[in-house]
Amino acid sequence: MSRLAAGVVLVTAQEPPLDPEDPAAPAGEDVGMTATAFLSVSLDPPLVLVSLRNGSRMDELLDEQPLWAVSVLSESQRHVAGRFAMKGRVSDRLLFADIPYLRGEHSGAPLVGGALATLECRTEQRVPAGDHTLVIGRVLTARVPSAEGGPLTYFRGRYRQLG
Repeated sequence: MSRLAAGVVLVTAQEPPLDPEDPAAPAGEDVGMTATAFLSVSLDPPLVLVSLRNGSRMDELLDEQPLWAVSVLSESQRHVAGRFAMKGRVSDRLLFADIPYLRGEHSGAPLVGGALATLECRTEQRVPAGDHTLVIGRVLTARVPSAEGGPLTYFRGRYRQLG
C-alpha cells in the first residue's frame, strides 16, 4: 500500500471539559492526529471517512466526542504533519503551541491556518475494520481558507509534493 499516493490531513478534536456541570472546570485538551486514510464518501448527504488505529488517543476520543475537524494540509505544512505523526510524543497542547489555527464554530476543534480546506464533522457511524475503526462523519461546515500551493501527499513512506 506504500505505492498508493495519499493526501495528508490533520484530524483534530477537543476533549470534553473535565466536569461539564461546572463552568469553572478546566476545558479539555485539544488533540490532533496526522492521517492519510481520509476520503470523501458521499456528496448527498456530505460524508467523509477517516481510519483510526484501534486504541489510539484519537480513536478513544472520537468514541466519546462526536464533533471533530479536518484540515487538508498544503505542501508547505510538512512540519505540521510530521509533528502530529510522532509516536511517543509530548502533550498535544505543546504541539499546537506555535501553529496558527482558528476554532471551529461547531466542533470547537482547531482548524489549521494555511490549510487548503477545512471541514467540521459529526460522527454518523463507527465501523470496526481489523485493527482500525472507520469513522464516518457528516460534514457540518466546509471551507477553502487558502488556495495557495498544492496538497501535501504521502508516497512510499515519505511526504511529497505533486509535480
